Amino acid sequence: MPDRIQIVQADITTLAVDAIVNAANNALLGGGGVDGAIHRAAGPELLEECRTLGGCDTGDAKITGGYNLPANHVIHTVGPVWHGGDANEDALLASAYRRSLEVAAANGVRTLAFPAISTGVYGFPVDRAARIAVREVASYLEGHAEIDRVQLVCFGEQALGEFTMALTEIAD
Repeated sequence: MPDRIQIVQADITTLAVDAIVNAANNALLGGGGVDGAIHRAAGPELLEECRTLGGCDTGDAKITGGYNLPANHVIHTVGPVWHGGDANEDALLASAYRRSLEVAAANGVRTLAFPAISTGVYGFPVDRAARIAVREVASYLEGHAEIDRVQLVCFGEQALGEFTMALTEIAD
């Protein structure tokens, strides 16, 4: 399974994959961090399409076109805001990854790139988020051959280290 998962440090908006995942807010109307970067890179048509979607629940995912991005699609998912770990955050984060993969598979996406969902302004601890992300992606890929490759895209060195360690743990 780990051979279909790659940990990379990159700008997710530059990746030539079938779809990139956007760590969005519930409104799906753009924001800060990776969400803002994706909206800026995709162009105003992305926002226009997002306005038609009626938002998105935490832990769910919806798909749009990629517009000016190298990726054909953007899968918008809403991860949880960290409230200390006792507000169902782990399950909601796992659901955000799982639902993104399900939406990808349902739409013929074979290559997919995820950011480190909820680890920015939402405050989810990176080490904990990395383990959940790697576990959910590996578990999904185990039973689903329709997705060829998933990249877990890290913005900084700390995330890169945590995600690499999490992948090594499941490979052992």
